[in-house]
Amino acid sequence: MEKTFVLIKPNVIKKKKAGAIISRFQEEGLEIIALKMIHLTKDKCEEFYKEHKERPFFKELVEFIISSPVVVMALKGEKAVLKVRQIMGDTDPKKAQKGTLRFEYGDSVGENAIHGSDSLKSAERELALFFLESELFE
Repeated sequence: MEKTFVLIKPNVIKKKKAGAIISRFQEEGLEIIALKMIHLTKDKCEEFYKEHKERPFFKELVEFIISSPVVVMALKGEKAVLKVRQIMGDTDPKKAQKGTLRFEYGDSVGENAIHGSDSLKSAERELALFFLESELFE
């Protein structure tokens, strides 16, 4: 069983669709082992997205993520990282397959509704950024 990290972005929170996304992961057989709504600080957001620091969209991304609360969660399941990535769909909602979360709820590449870890290593780092070990209910 793998653990992975998911962040539901501000555009989804504003649309009041976070519950639909959470339900979708459960319907797909993933178990929620931690979940909370938080308002990220600029510093925490920059640490979270540090691999994008030199990219031209970095400042805009940080401003978007800190613009309102987000929902962060830890999910557990068989091949959880891959499964979450498939459920999310392509980063660009216009290219995402119909039925994926980004197709359904994403507004643009920058406001694509959801983030999910892209590897087990990333999942480990991202989970540690947002959850204490004692907050993961396995």
